[in-house]
Amino acid sequence: MDSMDRPDYAVYLGLDVGKEEHHATGLDPSGIRMHDKPLPQAEDKIRDLLQALTERGRVLVVVDQPASIGALAVAVARDLGIDVAYLPGLAMRRIADLHPGNTKTDARDAYIIAEAARSMPHALRRVDTDDEALADLEVIVGYDDDLAGEVTRISNRIRGLLTQVNPGLERVLGPKVQRRAVLELLTRFGGPTGLAAATRRQLIAATKTRAPRTYEQLVDDVQQALTEQRVTVPGTRAAEMVLPQLATQLASLLTQREAAATQIEEMLDAHPLAKVLTSMPGVGVRTGARILLEVGDGSSFPTSGHLAAYAGLAPVTRRSGLSIRGEHPSRTGNKQLKRAFFLAAFAALQDPTSRAYYDRKRAQGKKHNAALACLARRRVDVLHAMLKHGTLYEDRSAPAAA
Repeated sequence: MDSMDRPDYAVYLGLDVGKEEHHATGLDPSGIRMHDKPLPQAEDKIRDLLQALTERGRVLVVVDQPASIGALAVAVARDLGIDVAYLPGLAMRRIADLHPGNTKTDARDAYIIAEAARSMPHALRRVDTDDEALADLEVIVGYDDDLAGEVTRISNRIRGLLTQVNPGLERVLGPKVQRRAVLELLTRFGGPTGLAAATRRQLIAATKTRAPRTYEQLVDDVQQALTEQRVTVPGTRAAEMVLPQLATQLASLLTQREAAATQIEEMLDAHPLAKVLTSMPGVGVRTGARILLEVGDGSSFPTSGHLAAYAGLAPVTRRSGLSIRGEHPSRTGNKQLKRAFFLAAFAALQDPTSRAYYDRKRAQGKKHNAALACLARRRVDVLHAMLKHGTLYEDRSAPAAA
């Protein structure tokens, strides 16, 4: 941030935010503590402290969680016209290693945040004053992430039960467990016993409207799997009772995710960078929202290399003398952003340009994950340029139109 690059702050206030109270440490430009006390999570207390510090001069408030439990402190500081920034968790952990001691206390963390703001302003990230919409978007995206975790957990539970009582049936239904037709079968008939007792007409009635093009094949596969096992495995009776309930829960979760996706899309469309992000092949509503939340307009990253390192996509070179050299995937970085880039790269394999690059890496001997990582890293360069100039994606490999 331009305002943070100038060393004209009289107070650097670091807030290690908490649910009930924060710890506030204020440093002057020379590093002397001006304040070092707990701060209740209450507007009047926060306002009183900030107003008292502004009497000493210009104040910079730095938090480690600006959009969750630190949101009230950020809002009060903005209301008072005070500059606000945040220190990302990854930078926080690295800077903490530079300070003596290995204890983890609120007071120590608040001091480290304030000291980083004073001595390493390049490590800070901007908290935009006009991005209230991003706060709303983050709530919905976080809720959608929670739903996705529950969907995965329930799906795995269903597949585990099917594997236990009838492995053949799991091979048919397991990979399709999140499809509406499969969930309807499990909800109506339960497990292998209930499905075996149902007539073909009943199975078709349950699946036809939910899988108009594949219902007959699905019913054929289910009935074939049921004929391959004649013995009843212990636990089948309980599975027959549990599977319909799990299927109902999963169907409800999927409906909630659809509603969340609609809300995310509406919020994302309202942001000026939405068209820039989603113009890139493979970047959909959910991945675009996650990239926007983690990267913003990209101005915090001077080069695409900085962005790649932040996302954990920059390879790590390990060298020992002159005999051992090699590059390995980074195990650090923003895991959510890294996952979004990977998902977008995988989805972009349908794009001819991205696919050609991926195929070249495979031809060089790289395995699937390594080639996908290379593609994700290359796309970071493109995305950084798009955000920097505010331009839509352009396929440079395609012949120019006359």
